[in-house]
Amino acid sequence: MHGPPVVAWLLVALSAATALSCVLRREARTEALLGTGMALMAVPLSVYEPPHWSPAVLAAVFAGAAVYALRPSAHHATAHRMHHSVCAGAMVYMAAATAGAGPAHSAHAGHAAAGAMGTPVLTGVLLAYFAGYVLRAGTRLVAEAGPAAPPGGATRLRHAPEVAAACRVAMAMGMFAMLLTM
Repeated sequence: MHGPPVVAWLLVALSAATALSCVLRREARTEALLGTGMALMAVPLSVYEPPHWSPAVLAAVFAGAAVYALRPSAHHATAHRMHHSVCAGAMVYMAAATAGAGPAHSAHAGHAAAGAMGTPVLTGVLLAYFAGYVLRAGTRLVAEAGPAAPPGGATRLRHAPEVAAACRVAMAMGMFAMLLTM
C-alpha cells in the first residue's frame, strides 16, 4: 500500500477481524475469503514480499469467488449475491492491476506503478460503489440498531444479522481504502 505503514496495518487488522468474524458465523464463507484476501493484500512490503506469481493466483481465486457468489441461493437475496460478486471482482481488478506493475511489485493493493494502477474510470466507479454502499448500509445499520447485547450472550450476538451487516460495511470501507491507495 502507498502511504504510511500504520494505514496498511489498520487495513490488515480490519480485514483480518472481519474474516475471523465471518469464519465464526460459518455461513459467510465468501466474506471470510474476501477478508482474508484483503488482509494479505494490505500487508506492507517491508514485512513480506510475495512471490511474483501471487497476483495471478489471487485473481483466479477471486474470479472464482465472484462466479460462486452469483449462484442461485435460497439463503441470500440477489442484491446480497451481487454485492459479493462486485467485491470479488474488485479484488480481481486490484490483483490484475498489481500484476501489470512488473516483477519489482507484488500482489499488494496499491503497489502498482503509476502506469499500471488500473483504469482510472473503473477505479472511480468502484470507489463510488463502495462509498455509496458504506453510506447506505451504514446508515441503515445505525437506524436499525437495537440493544447493545441481546439476551443469550455472545453466541447469539455472533449470529445476529447486525453483525453480518457490520462486517459487510467494514469490508466495504476497507475495499474503498485499498482502491483509494491504488
